[in-house]
Amino acid sequence: MFFKKITLTGYKNYHSKTFDFSKRIVGIFGLNGKGKTNLLDAINYLCFTKSYFSKSEQINVCFGEDGFRLEGEILTEHERNKSEKVVCIYRASQKKEFYLDDVSYEKFSHHIGKFPCVVIAPDDIGMITGGSEERRKFFDTLISQVDAEYLQQLIIYNKVLAQRNGFLKNEALRSTFNFALLETLDEQLFAPANYIHKTRKQFSQQLFPLIQQFYKNISGNNEVINIEYNSLLNENNFAELLIASRQKDRLTQRTNTGIHRDDLIFLLQENVFKTIASQGQRKSLLFACKLAEFEIFKKVKNSAPFLLLDDVFEKLDENRIQNLLEYVCKENNGQVFITDTHADRLEKALAQFGNEIQIIELR
Repeated sequence: MFFKKITLTGYKNYHSKTFDFSKRIVGIFGLNGKGKTNLLDAINYLCFTKSYFSKSEQINVCFGEDGFRLEGEILTEHERNKSEKVVCIYRASQKKEFYLDDVSYEKFSHHIGKFPCVVIAPDDIGMITGGSEERRKFFDTLISQVDAEYLQQLIIYNKVLAQRNGFLKNEALRSTFNFALLETLDEQLFAPANYIHKTRKQFSQQLFPLIQQFYKNISGNNEVINIEYNSLLNENNFAELLIASRQKDRLTQRTNTGIHRDDLIFLLQENVFKTIASQGQRKSLLFACKLAEFEIFKKVKNSAPFLLLDDVFEKLDENRIQNLLEYVCKENNGQVFITDTHADRLEKALAQFGNEIQIIELR
């Protein structure tokens, strides 16, 4: 796959701008606030139907505009020069629209996985240092792009979970409790929860060894990390868990057990990684997780996904940067987008790749 062109209209700080990409390795430099991250986000948006950085669509709208439009041209078959056009249109007063070759999607989820994309950004460190939600998001984003059924089951589960939590809040205001309706909602959770749990366990077997190997390569030492997929469903029946948790659920007015509480546990020397790891170790693990995601996409799709590296030079030392670039730029043939605030540093790091480089300056 090769991103040939993208046009941003009314998106974040871009009133109207078109970028043509002519090389496999694209370096983007400019001062902070010039739109480097926003350009990467637009590329990710057309791959994943939403922003990587913003939860609210209105935040993505350029000041003074009523909405935004993104259009990208992606080359999918080099030898036949075949390209596909992806368009997203958002207006504050209307439903968002998403098109592939001028055909609109009824469900945006049908687009997920068509153009796999991996993003590495500064705030991603929260996946290592933060709560379980960030690690589940990483896991779900990965699996959803290679398993369409997983994404559909995840959508169903989250919808029913929201209904169950709403029911618990509403019933707390009543003098009686509708156990029959609660049981109906519970039954609707069983199938998607069991599918998601089973799929996560299977992917763990592929993902964890890759993370361990990449961590070793990036860190440059023999430290061994262990990874565990933590889920109450590993040892328990979900139906029994829900019944056992009913009293607590009624008191707290939310669902306290299920696959929405799963976590990935990283261990270093048998201790929880984030509690003892240095900044360098945390950054190395973050990059190891992302490169493992990249490797799985490459194997499943039989081609490398787009890789978007935002401001990575500030996060890794020169030796680790070279190890990273060696893998993503030399050992793989996928398209890579790299941002930096310093032109000299960016050009020096990419010089080894010769005529495969395109440098874009944002002013």
